[in-house]
Amino acid sequence: MRWRDQRESDNVEDRRNFSGKGLAVGGGVGGLVIVVIVLLLGGDPEALLQQVAESPDVTSQSSRPASPAEEELKKFVSVVLADTEDVWHDRFRQMGRQYREPKLVLFRDQVQSACGVTGTAVGPFYCPADERVYIDLAFYQELRARFRAPGDFAQAYVIAHEVGHHVQKLLGISNQVSAMQARVSRGDANRLSVRLELQADFLAGLWAHYAQNKGIVEPGDLEEALRAASAIGDDRIQMRSQGYIVRDSFTHGTSGQRFHWFQKGFMTGDMAQSDTFADSGI
Repeated sequence: MRWRDQRESDNVEDRRNFSGKGLAVGGGVGGLVIVVIVLLLGGDPEALLQQVAESPDVTSQSSRPASPAEEELKKFVSVVLADTEDVWHDRFRQMGRQYREPKLVLFRDQVQSACGVTGTAVGPFYCPADERVYIDLAFYQELRARFRAPGDFAQAYVIAHEVGHHVQKLLGISNQVSAMQARVSRGDANRLSVRLELQADFLAGLWAHYAQNKGIVEPGDLEEALRAASAIGDDRIQMRSQGYIVRDSFTHGTSGQRFHWFQKGFMTGDMAQSDTFADSGI
């Protein structure tokens, strides 16, 4: 990905010098690793946060300085965020709407958001209550090592997916889905979550489509993003972590579905193709 010497976003908040205390996560099949998996790449953290015990504000200062590699990653995510801003401002103008830019918060260990106190184990997430994307840059090492999805475009996909959730919020889709989930069974609510996540994958692919048109996508970049999308499918993760699959517990979609919807967004660049809720095959 040709990201160097590109514009950096002004919407990055660096909270890495602060950490919180007292995060308590209960339940979940397979323990904390499953918490990472279930909410990886864009899960709505609010359901998990119902299990989080009362915790004080994130105010304790960290003394660990950022490494040169972390500073490089900070610059990288700032450039990716800036490019999503450019793409979505243009797309929203095409729809006769105005795009409101999200903030991106860098944190270390855990962070206070409008959705509660959240730890690194949750992975990157979008909080609709404060319109912020949150990421601990250490997650990218997890993406390379645990999920075997290296590469800068795989890392960019993570940001683009979370921004996709912001787009869903601005278009009113997230609120509609939340209202529907409140009226149905857990299994049906999970299936709605799958459709929401797959749409965010499509929107990440749509961003990549326009990034390619700007000439910042290099050979092999698409494969990196598709590998990342496939690596975090619910079916693959459940087989790796517990040795069997429970489809009713899926919240993000299978590897094949995530691969398909990101690729569809990339190939078409057409918002009209993004309606995962009308797809009877999901």
